[in-house]
Amino acid sequence: MRKSHLAVLDRLVGGETAVLLLEDEGDVIGERTVAVETLPETGRHEGAVFEVIVAEDALLEATYRADIERERRGSTRERFDRLSERLSDADRGEE
Repeated sequence: MRKSHLAVLDRLVGGETAVLLLEDEGDVIGERTVAVETLPETGRHEGAVFEVIVAEDALLEATYRADIERERRGSTRERFDRLSERLSDADRGEE
């Protein structure tokens, strides 16, 4: 059965293998290891987000989603900034 998921490139191994974490509604549901050359060139970096189609254990298609990657990086940066502000306020005795 073919299924569509979002996948994040978790890590590159030896420059030849990519480990993708498959997601369903924001939860990691699995992992696929694929040859790097099966991924679009623009997305061959850690943290890249893809829309993938998988069947059984095979990756059938991967589409790089730079828009989703940018959105996620922005959200992460905002959370980090908010946490940093809270820590700074706590250091000054403010809360």
